[in-house]
Amino acid sequence: MSSPKFRDLSSGSKSLVIIELLLFASAFLVSFYGNSVITIVEHIEIPKNFIFIYAFVFALVVQLSSLALGLYNSKLRESFRGLVRRILMSVAIGFFIVVLTNPLYAKNALPIELLAVASLISFFAICLFRYITYRVDFFGLNKRNVLVLGAGERASIIEKRMRRGVDRQCFFMHGFITMDGDSEQGIVNENKIELDGSLVSYALEHDIDEIVVASDERRNNLPVDELFACKIRGVEITEILDFIERETGQIAVNLIYPSWVIYSNGFASANHLRNTLDWIFNASIAFFLFLVTWPVMLITAILIKLDEGMKAPIFYLQERVGLDGQAFNIYKFRSMRVDAEKHGAQMATENDDRTTKIGKFIRKYRIDELPQIYNVMRGDMGFVGPRPERPEFVQQLIKTIPYYNERHNVKPGLTGWAQLKYPYGSTEEDSLEKLKYDLYYIKHRSFMLDMLILIRTVEIVLFGKGR
Repeated sequence: MSSPKFRDLSSGSKSLVIIELLLFASAFLVSFYGNSVITIVEHIEIPKNFIFIYAFVFALVVQLSSLALGLYNSKLRESFRGLVRRILMSVAIGFFIVVLTNPLYAKNALPIELLAVASLISFFAICLFRYITYRVDFFGLNKRNVLVLGAGERASIIEKRMRRGVDRQCFFMHGFITMDGDSEQGIVNENKIELDGSLVSYALEHDIDEIVVASDERRNNLPVDELFACKIRGVEITEILDFIERETGQIAVNLIYPSWVIYSNGFASANHLRNTLDWIFNASIAFFLFLVTWPVMLITAILIKLDEGMKAPIFYLQERVGLDGQAFNIYKFRSMRVDAEKHGAQMATENDDRTTKIGKFIRKYRIDELPQIYNVMRGDMGFVGPRPERPEFVQQLIKTIPYYNERHNVKPGLTGWAQLKYPYGSTEEDSLEKLKYDLYYIKHRSFMLDMLILIRTVEIVLFGKGR
């Protein structure tokens, strides 16, 4: 693909080019005039009236390398880390070119140290500026113009799940193309499109960045040739399952079909180093957490005794299902009455009337979960993972919810993605919603995602946002 020309750029990209050109020039001027404050190079023999010309040339060279590396391409879909790599490369190339052409200035040649400082300042200034635009999206560069192929029941998941503006921060919804075989119980309020001509022509005419395939009937119904033509013209083609997974942080279990599982990266971890070090990492954090929280646990035990009598048990042991379906006993501070399950096993609810006075407090701040540090040290659980359920519920849920057993591919955890995204649930529908988040975590589990979940959990504990 050839490098984009300035006239071919979008208005947002052109604004970005002009602003960053000024930032590059300003970085050069800061390095030059800052040299008089913090001396890096002594006796700079450059005519003062030439400084702005030098600054413009420096900025232009770095700008051209940025343009060549696609930093102003409105269709560029990069993470911020990817943007930083491109910025570093463009600044490095610009510095290299400026150094090569520097001898052409003869006696007015610029000190290489000054160019290096200007390049360093440019890098950090542009990274900061791009970070702000990446988060706030001033120029609309991060938002994709999305067209959905299908307007039936499958496509309606997008309308139902992502109907608010906050759910569409990363894309504009252009519309939904009606297809043969689409259910009538589909799109209601969105823009429905009756396509008469070519899909390729329509996509190019309306600057579509991504086409989401969401038709109800696929057999001999998809315009494969046209989708292929769109693909080679730079339009991204995405399956609806992948689109929902990317935008919502959950996997639409009710839409999963076997071939999607086969061709995806699956739900089993392929990170063998992580699996090997998993227990060491979790046990070390558990031991440290015990040293910090043992006074809280001691006070909690005393309060439980004072609230319900000296004969009342402090801990509550309950059988749960763990890794590979193996059962183990979970340890918790008792937050419910002793006779809470005299009528059999029941799922906990948000405002459970079986909860004691002390139990309401320790559940709100997740203090009741602290004895599970022992389960982590034993290796039954990790800090992050799907919450383990009771065997009675698991047996029933496996029969009624597809792919429910996949959540047992990893160790259960004290906290998890589903706990952050979904409140207490007592119904089968709630279990299905939590499973969508659990499968997303299992598929994408990484050290960074675990850290994000732990940090969010600490926020919940400190500010009493437990649900």
